[in-house]
Amino acid sequence: MASQSTLILRKQLNDLKKNPVDGFSAGLVDENNLYKWEVMIVGPPDTLYEGGMFRAVLDFPDDFPQKPPRMRFTGDIWHPNIHLTGEVCISILHQPGEDTFGYEKASERWTPVHTVETILLSVISLLSDPNDDSPANVDAAKQFRHDYQAFKKRVSLCVKKSQEMA
Repeated sequence: MASQSTLILRKQLNDLKKNPVDGFSAGLVDENNLYKWEVMIVGPPDTLYEGGMFRAVLDFPDDFPQKPPRMRFTGDIWHPNIHLTGEVCISILHQPGEDTFGYEKASERWTPVHTVETILLSVISLLSDPNDDSPANVDAAKQFRHDYQAFKKRVSLCVKKSQEMA
């Protein structure tokens, strides 16, 4: 018998195949593993990331949707809310419940109503509007604030590299 997480992930995958969403594509890394997805995020129009084709991986826990997946970009991306390792730092991917540091409200963190679509749309929104008040990449956040032209140049290089890799 299939687990709840397997049923939910299969349904979300089928929904995305039937009704693709502008801005990203998603599928399985391996057809035999519903818990690891590959995604391609198109850099949002009218942003520094426009024209980019950014690959990422979503790793879902066995107890999804009670716990959030982890998302990691697999190529170079320069952004205040993305670790140098590519790991995405966004509230909706943080464990549910109260934030021990008091920065986020529980309502901003993971809840089981989130889907692959809402996650990826939130990441696209993050690309459009970085949150430099809560950086995962402190150097990118500093550059974003204090040397925006250098930040733009670094992002432009990431966009070009992503196009070459696509």
